Amino acid sequence: MDSCVCTAIARERHGAANIALLHAGYGQRTQERERQAFSSIGDFYGMRQRLVVQLDHFRAIGGSALTDKRIAVPENEWKAPGPGSGIPVTYVPFRNAHFLSVAVSWAEAMGAGAIYIGAVAEDSSGYPDCRPEYYRAFQELIRQGTRPETQIEIVTPVITLKKSEIIRRGIELDAPLHLTWSCYQSEDAACGACDSCLLRLAAFAEAGVPDPLVYRHALSAQR
Repeated sequence: MDSCVCTAIARERHGAANIALLHAGYGQRTQERERQAFSSIGDFYGMRQRLVVQLDHFRAIGGSALTDKRIAVPENEWKAPGPGSGIPVTYVPFRNAHFLSVAVSWAEAMGAGAIYIGAVAEDSSGYPDCRPEYYRAFQELIRQGTRPETQIEIVTPVITLKKSEIIRRGIELDAPLHLTWSCYQSEDAACGACDSCLLRLAAFAEAGVPDPLVYRHALSAQR
């Protein structure tokens, strides 16, 4: 959802014809469903420049409930990150650095001037690679590790927003939120119990608009 709204923001600023979309699968539990969401959002905007990469080493590395099925995805345990809350088991070690590395390589090769990424700090699940200082450090890495004439800016337009604010911004821009996927562990109906589902549900409730996703707990209640 954050990446979808980032796409809408980039489109408003630069026009759809000037945007290229990058998707990375990394062996996560819902990678096929996330790939479907990526394709649907790209089709919605008519954006033809797309790159899909598969980072299978994350599954071999493990260490995260998203990539190692021996580690259970927590259910009905989400609470807003705070002092002493620690890093959740759904954190994928240093994942965003791998995403950004691919993005920088592609951006430099095509002569792009900016990389948009939907990182969220304030209302995220407590991941260290979603903090503003992380992206400031990576910006310097780009400067040091690319051609002298290369100018690539990392843009994090939703990093200071709460999830409910991201939803409102997406609605303002007519972003296809109905095409997004947030669940950590299910690919048919969203589970409604993992951290990401609970955060999303709470954000839609706070924004005062219905969530367009179908949730498994809602289906169970209807039976």
